[in-house]
Amino acid sequence: MALLPILRHPSPMLRRIALPVEDFGPALQMLARDMLQTMYDAPGRGLAGPQVGVLRRIFVMDTGWKEGDRAPVICINPEILGASGRTEAGVEGCLSIPGLPLEVERPAEVTLRWADVDGAVQTRALTGAAARCAQHELDHLNGRLILDLLDEPARQAAAQRLIAMGRG
Repeated sequence: MALLPILRHPSPMLRRIALPVEDFGPALQMLARDMLQTMYDAPGRGLAGPQVGVLRRIFVMDTGWKEGDRAPVICINPEILGASGRTEAGVEGCLSIPGLPLEVERPAEVTLRWADVDGAVQTRALTGAAARCAQHELDHLNGRLILDLLDEPARQAAAQRLIAMGRG
């Protein structure tokens, strides 16, 4: 396994839309393993292909590993089939925007469909941290960052904080 470099905002790669994964061979399995190792090392709860310079529709997540056992999920070509009308605000961090946790509003529950590394289709209803993380990582696959979910005053404040951190 290898640690992959994580791209940081404002890298233009983070704004590109990832392409579907078509080859479910050994290279994809190695990428998934490397992404998981990179995520755990960072330490994060999710990591998407574009964040490591891979413009493919893959993300990995493990929302509870910091509190207990690891339960990694590898999502290939994920899509949200449905989302609850109820939303929740929550603080999210991003490995591509380190040191800038932001409160964003998202649907509280989503139904996610994806393929695993062997190409088998999975569908799961997600709530809580898993729902939030899946939506965050799926946003990365669509060239969207948590900054894009903020209202204008919050976006301006985040931009000022990034400038103060030398990353604006």
